[in-house]
Amino acid sequence: MTRFGYTLMTEQSGPKDLVRHAVAAERVGFDFEVASDHYFPWLSAQGHAPYAWSVLGAVAHATERVDLMTYVTCPTVRYHPAVVAQKAATLGVMSDGRFALGLGAGENLNEHVVGQGWPSVDARQDMLVEAIEIIRALHTGELTTWEGDYFRIDSARVWDLPDEPVQIGVAVGGEKAVRRFAPLADHLVATEPDADLLSAWGSTDGAPTIGSPARAVGQIPICWDPDRDAAVARAHEQFRWFAGGWAVNADLPTTAGFAGATQFVRPEDVAENIPCGPDLDAIVEAVKPFWEAGFTDVALVQVGGDSVDRFLEEAAEPLLEKLRAASA
Repeated sequence: MTRFGYTLMTEQSGPKDLVRHAVAAERVGFDFEVASDHYFPWLSAQGHAPYAWSVLGAVAHATERVDLMTYVTCPTVRYHPAVVAQKAATLGVMSDGRFALGLGAGENLNEHVVGQGWPSVDARQDMLVEAIEIIRALHTGELTTWEGDYFRIDSARVWDLPDEPVQIGVAVGGEKAVRRFAPLADHLVATEPDADLLSAWGSTDGAPTIGSPARAVGQIPICWDPDRDAAVARAHEQFRWFAGGWAVNADLPTTAGFAGATQFVRPEDVAENIPCGPDLDAIVEAVKPFWEAGFTDVALVQVGGDSVDRFLEEAAEPLLEKLRAASA
């Protein structure tokens, strides 16, 4: 059966609210929770960007049942992979093994802040391969020295490790990325319900099988509100960046860049891509392509930080019932 998760959007809520949302999402029955890891929001209207790892540490302590995951962290520019290995292991311990490390090749928006430039996509993928190898090595608990093309480690060791190694999901956006990362990953991460990605994963030598043991984790934005017009307006204000697609979004460096790139996106354009309003059946129909494509897990994003409390109180539980009935 498909599992349904809730997204802790660090771009649209402050750290204390995110922890509160995490507890409420567990209480209403979500199976897992993922957290974005950004230094910037995409648009200034979103208004937040707390440190995701501090938030996740608090969430691990405040929740008991839900699985947790970064969706996703870039372990190459803003963070050195040795530091990511330590952070992930600590969260594995704090969550009693409920944490999985979602990794990706990053976005200029978040990585440019350390002044190291923005590599080409091929270089970013090379860096990610090396980073995964480093994280895996450090998660053995052994003293590790490493010298690669992009990273060096001098006698590093992660001292606090969970009972089982932290599993790693990797974000992939095409067949080339699948072929490269599937043998290195435990789980697939994607933002589009693309059955071809799962097919390519399944035909790649060394890739774990989707469903058992690997999971295919997708994500979809929704904008529930009793007032559809209010939902459309909020989605347009805060989530019109979504219309650009990751091929564009990965290279834009600032919120001003995202605002400029989406200045001609209309509210009706956003409403065509994001289910808006009170109709839970419409949300189910929007999510349906993920389980039809073979995704095992789907994380929902409720657009608009101020709307999250009401969504979790009024709509989340009946929506989960509908999603589970439809996906079964």
